[in-house]
Amino acid sequence: MLDRFLFKQIDNSPLLIFRIFFGILVSLECYGAIATGWVKKNLIDPEFTFNFIGLDWLQPLPGIGMYLYFIVMGTLGIFIALGYRYRFSAGAFALLWTAVYLMQKTAYNNHYYLLILIALIMAFMPANRDYSLDARRNPSIRTNHMSAYLKWAIVLQLFIVYTYASVAKLYGDWLDFSIIEILFKNKKSYPIIGGLLQEPLVHRVVGISGILFDLLIVPALLWKPTRKWAFFASIFFHLFNSIVFQIGIFPYLALAFTVFFFEPETIRKLFFKKKEPYLENVLTVPPQRELVLGILSLYFLIQLVLPIRHYFIKDDVLWTEEGHRMSWRMMLRSRTGITTFKIVNHTTGNSYLVNLDDYLSRGQKSKIKSYPDFMWQFAQRLRREYTEKGEDISVFVNSRVSINGKPYQEFIDPKIDLGNVSWNYFGHNDWILPSPSKN
Repeated sequence: MLDRFLFKQIDNSPLLIFRIFFGILVSLECYGAIATGWVKKNLIDPEFTFNFIGLDWLQPLPGIGMYLYFIVMGTLGIFIALGYRYRFSAGAFALLWTAVYLMQKTAYNNHYYLLILIALIMAFMPANRDYSLDARRNPSIRTNHMSAYLKWAIVLQLFIVYTYASVAKLYGDWLDFSIIEILFKNKKSYPIIGGLLQEPLVHRVVGISGILFDLLIVPALLWKPTRKWAFFASIFFHLFNSIVFQIGIFPYLALAFTVFFFEPETIRKLFFKKKEPYLENVLTVPPQRELVLGILSLYFLIQLVLPIRHYFIKDDVLWTEEGHRMSWRMMLRSRTGITTFKIVNHTTGNSYLVNLDDYLSRGQKSKIKSYPDFMWQFAQRLRREYTEKGEDISVFVNSRVSINGKPYQEFIDPKIDLGNVSWNYFGHNDWILPSPSKN
């Protein structure tokens, strides 16, 4: 039964067209990051970046290096779309994009993480077996079918993303629509829709439909009677997000995923009219069956566990941020903070406040005022800087944070020398004070 579900052969038209869409979109993302100034703002202008903790060695290339880096990634996207040296192009893009993601988190976005996962999956898929330069150069690889598990791997990944995103919205500030009001407040100047986005009725509609869409969209696309309506709902939902939140290629990538939900014959007739149809529905169990099942099981076990790790960490993730990243908790909170860093220099006997403008970009200052990992990393950097000058210092942080517009509360224990404590990777950092709900 399992073998029939995973290893039966199906038409590969959805995978072929998705490869083309995927390559075009990631190319636009990379070239667009240069054109819009994203690369300059986040990777070139800052004196240093806030990388994922433990990866201090992963820093941007100097000079124009990061421009060249993104040009290379954009070119790899074109190669992916064309199916040119596909395995190398897809694998190289996945590696380079992952490095960019890990070297800076000031502009963190869950969609960037999803792009890592999809790029990684695509690197192992036979997406160049037709309508590609590889197949033209080497006709022996050309085929019109693939194993069904390739489709279901994409579908299951999407199901995990959307389901966790829906469940994450089931908390007070989403259910009373206050966070939606906050998210829309700075959209008032938008032409035509700006005023509409301030209406309480719109907040309620967006709040309820956001939960229902994330929860039901994958099942609705899988079920033939609702598929067409779900597709139209996807177009509206993702175009709305693209216009209102301006989140790059993700809405269009999400729409590209829908090719895996329609009948392969439909996709073939729509995009590849001259392609030979696959009608045999043959079961082909590969010799490495156990290896394939083992890799898939391990990968999806990680995908199921990683987003819920915050439930096993003390206190509320909304307050501590511990376990927030890579958990599909999208557009759920607004954080602001009032934070100062005080250096006590034991060598000179002086103490003084740090001028953040001397070290940080505007975006970095915004993050460091309310995100604990940024605070800890900056304190560590200050300590290293003074140690290199032969001076012994302590770094104390005075921070008050507001979540979703609520009153400011003391966030960091001001008595703790943040420059001399280690980071707890897998649990709670006790120098983060208890959330207001725990007091």
